[in-house]
Amino acid sequence: MDLLKDLWGFFRTRRRYWLLPTMTVLLLFGILIVLTSGSAIAPFIYTLF
Repeated sequence: MDLLKDLWGFFRTRRRYWLLPTMTVLLLFGILIVLTSGSAIAPFIYTLF
């Protein structure tokens, strides 16, 4: 949670709100890879990258 607080503080003080969608997409891709790493869907997910 400290990482998220630090990132939000960075975005707020530096006015870099345009980075939020990029960080959100990267976070969602990371969660998708972690959650599907042990399943049968994994080979199809890895072909996206």
